[in-house]
Amino acid sequence: MNSIAQEARFRQRVVKYFYKHGATKASIRFKVCRQSVYNWSARYDGTWKSLVERSHRPHHHPKEHTQAEKEMILRRYPYYKNDMIALWDSLRKSGYTRSYGSMLRVIKKWVKPEIAKRIARKPKPYERAMYPGQKVQVDVKYVPSECISNGKKYYQYTAVDECTRFCFREMYEEHSTYSSEDFIKKLLKAFPFPIREIQSDNGTEFTTALLTKDKQHRTLFEAILENHDIIYHRIRVATPRHNGKVERQHREDGKRFYSKMRMYSLEDGRKQIAAYNKRSNNIPKVCLKFRSPNEVLEDYLSVMW
Repeated sequence: MNSIAQEARFRQRVVKYFYKHGATKASIRFKVCRQSVYNWSARYDGTWKSLVERSHRPHHHPKEHTQAEKEMILRRYPYYKNDMIALWDSLRKSGYTRSYGSMLRVIKKWVKPEIAKRIARKPKPYERAMYPGQKVQVDVKYVPSECISNGKKYYQYTAVDECTRFCFREMYEEHSTYSSEDFIKKLLKAFPFPIREIQSDNGTEFTTALLTKDKQHRTLFEAILENHDIIYHRIRVATPRHNGKVERQHREDGKRFYSKMRMYSLEDGRKQIAAYNKRSNNIPKVCLKFRSPNEVLEDYLSVMW
C-alpha cells in the first residue's frame, strides 16, 4: 500500500471515530486539529478514496492572461508563427503589456492546442468497391534511373482495380495528357471487365482543373473517359491515401520488379513490364485473404456472367 492510500485510510479511521465520539475526542485521539476532522467528514462518502489528498493548486492565477489577450494572440499567431519577436512587437503596439516569455508560455500551453483543435478534421470514411470495375485507381511513377541503360527518363502508368486488385501497367517516354489518353485505350483492352469509374490525383497529365477557370475545358485524358461514359473522380488535394492502393502497388513494383530489372530501350521496357503484368496478377495478396487478383476476378466473373 502506498503512502497516499495509507494517509486516506488513516483519515477514514478518524472520521469513523468522529461519528461515534465527536470531533474533540477524535482530535485528541489521533492528534489532528478539529477543523481537519470536520473537513474530512464533509468529504467522506463511505470510501477511503474520497479522502485522498487534493491538489492545492489555484484554479486561476491573478495575473494570468485574460481571454481577450489569448484571442488576440490566437488571431495573429498564424501570420507570425515563424517570427515570435515580430508577433510580440505587433501585440505590444496594440496595447499588449505582457513580457515576451509570458507570451511564449501562453502560445505553448493554450494557442497551439487551440489551433490544432480548430483545424482538426475527421477523415471521411472511404467507400470500398463492391465489384470489378466499380472504381479503378490510376497513377504515374518514375522508372528508377538505375534500371535504365541509355540515360533517358521513362514513366510507368499504373491502373489498379480496387475490388480485385487486378493491375495493368505501361511504360512511356513522357507523362503527358497524350500518354494518359493512350494508356486508357490500352487499359480498356487489357481489363477483362467494363470500367465504371476512374480515380486519379490532380496531376497535369490527367487534368488541368486546378490551373484553369474554364470548367468546360477537357484534357485528352478526360475527353476519352467522357467518350466511353466512364466517371472521372479527382481525389482531394493533399490526400494521397485516397489513391493508396495504386501507391502501394508502386512500392511493391519497386521491390519485385525494378530491383532486378534492367532496360535498354522503351521497347525492351515494355516487353518486360508486359510479362510482369501477367505474373503479378497471379501473386497472392494479404488483402485478398491470400488469393491472387486473377482468382478473385474468376469468382466474380463466374457470378456476373
